[in-house]
Amino acid sequence: MSESEIPAGAPCWVDLMTSDPEKSKNFYATLFGWTYETGDEEKYGGYVVAFKDGKSVAGLMANEPGSGYPDVWSTYLRTDDIDKTIELTTGNGGQVYLPPMEVPEQGKMAMIGDPAGASVGVWEFGGHTGFELQAAAGAPAWFEVHSKNYSEALKFYQNVFGWQTATLSDTDEFRYSTLGEGDNAKAGIMDSASFLPEGVPSNWQIYFEVENADETIAKALELGAQVINEAEDTPFGRIAGLTDPTGAQFKLVQNL
Repeated sequence: MSESEIPAGAPCWVDLMTSDPEKSKNFYATLFGWTYETGDEEKYGGYVVAFKDGKSVAGLMANEPGSGYPDVWSTYLRTDDIDKTIELTTGNGGQVYLPPMEVPEQGKMAMIGDPAGASVGVWEFGGHTGFELQAAAGAPAWFEVHSKNYSEALKFYQNVFGWQTATLSDTDEFRYSTLGEGDNAKAGIMDSASFLPEGVPSNWQIYFEVENADETIAKALELGAQVINEAEDTPFGRIAGLTDPTGAQFKLVQNL
């Protein structure tokens, strides 16, 4: 993918923080056909880049013992000016979890939280310009934030990342907006106040495209995954939610 295909404000990268990198690498290699390259330990802390058919799709890094954080997939949104994004974050009710830091030769990153508590990464392009493959089997296909405060979160992403949003549905049963519209939509935001359990914060979800959801789920279960949302046909494809063997949540989507 070229930079022009990932506009500012859109998801540009995902990575997994895992307490067992080898187990996670084996799981996703078997499930999605990923291969890996490990970065320099001194420069990048052994950060692993995952490839599908030779194109980069995701990263993996160790969740060190005692970090206090669960294993988790994170979404990163592109910014052209990370310092300005941080300024807008604090000015619009968000929090800064990790201030901007330089990743040698690759770019700049930060981690923030929106006003509803959903954590999301921020990435300013350098040598690393995001996904090389998206919306293909074994690659990230969709990204959405499940929010306990939909209206505040919507304003936050509009004001901080310049989201031009389209309302997909605005009923008490299903309230959803997208960054962009129709086939050009890049991400979504869902009103999740009615179904996210107490104690579960607002969060970003990542969907990986597969050719056959049911076959992929069966394979995932053999590899130690658990199903948290059974596969179901929707207007957006056949969708399921799982946790991988170390507990990180992700979703599958099969185009119908």
